[in-house]
Amino acid sequence: MDEDQSSGSREGTSPTSENSRNDNAGLWSRIRRALGGGRSDETLRESLEGVLDRHAEEEGPAAFRADAKSMMLNLIEFSDLRLDDVMVPRAEIIAVDAASSVSELLDCFLEAGHSRLPIYHDTLDEPLGMVHIKDFLEWLNSKDKRTKVKPSTRKSVPILSLSSGDLKTPVSELGIMRELLYVPPSMPAADLLVKMQSTHRHMAIVVDEYGGTDGLATIEDLVEEIVGDIADEHDEQDELITRASATSWLAEARLEIEDAEDTLGVKLLPADEQEEADTLGGLIFHMLGRVPVRGELVKHDSGIEFEIIAADPRRVRRVAIHTKPRTARPAAGAAKPAAKASEESIPQVKS
Repeated sequence: MDEDQSSGSREGTSPTSENSRNDNAGLWSRIRRALGGGRSDETLRESLEGVLDRHAEEEGPAAFRADAKSMMLNLIEFSDLRLDDVMVPRAEIIAVDAASSVSELLDCFLEAGHSRLPIYHDTLDEPLGMVHIKDFLEWLNSKDKRTKVKPSTRKSVPILSLSSGDLKTPVSELGIMRELLYVPPSMPAADLLVKMQSTHRHMAIVVDEYGGTDGLATIEDLVEEIVGDIADEHDEQDELITRASATSWLAEARLEIEDAEDTLGVKLLPADEQEEADTLGGLIFHMLGRVPVRGELVKHDSGIEFEIIAADPRRVRRVAIHTKPRTARPAAGAAKPAAKASEESIPQVKS
């Protein structure tokens, strides 16, 4: 029966029985009521979160676990995400030129730790397809079986004994390239997830209005927006921000601004500028209007300072964050004070 009908009063139904029915309603019925009849100034997420909190108070240990609640709330936010919110930006794409050799492709798979690698011709703006590690291993195995090995020496032969000619074969000639999806950055992330399920293609190139490569999205990127980070046995736990001293932090430039704000307890980007940057590196670029150089100090309105530890001509890579202004460095030729330990000192990091 429709929930709107079941929640209304009927002839012959006492107030007591109606209250009892409401008290015994299941969680799903409560969610439907909250989402259908919540106050106009409440967001969908706030309505659902309120229902789940009340359910947890009433049910105790039998209620939803925290991770299940988080996934339900993430699912609501996921419906509003576009691909430019979740894609891997162009600068961070790991791809292989079609002219590269089998040996170079193998090295790239080992270094990247990915199961799929996009293949391009000359530049990322000319993607050709992608290679799956399973297809590549099957090709290596088929080539290895063609190698003639004498029985007396078989035990000393490596698992893969490819000829030098096989190792020099261009990726474009392997015959194992699979098709990619090509999608615009404005496409809803949920739509791409459905398209990947129906086409069985788990990698998409995000193209801009001029047909150039803007980013890359995989099915794992989309699912992680709902269930959180998915790490396997080979993923290294990469800490994007670590404390260096009582008043200093070391952070990767790709650290999300929201995560930096939570760690530092400082608002880094005003609400009216939320669309200007997503990462710490993007924030610094937005503040300066250019890519800073290594060693440069960038002061934020909150009073903290960003010290550029590693950067290249295109982007910032690593940043030191000082929650207290650092003492000005002495000018060239000035007498240097005796060195002493300071809690504001930052360890030297090689770029």
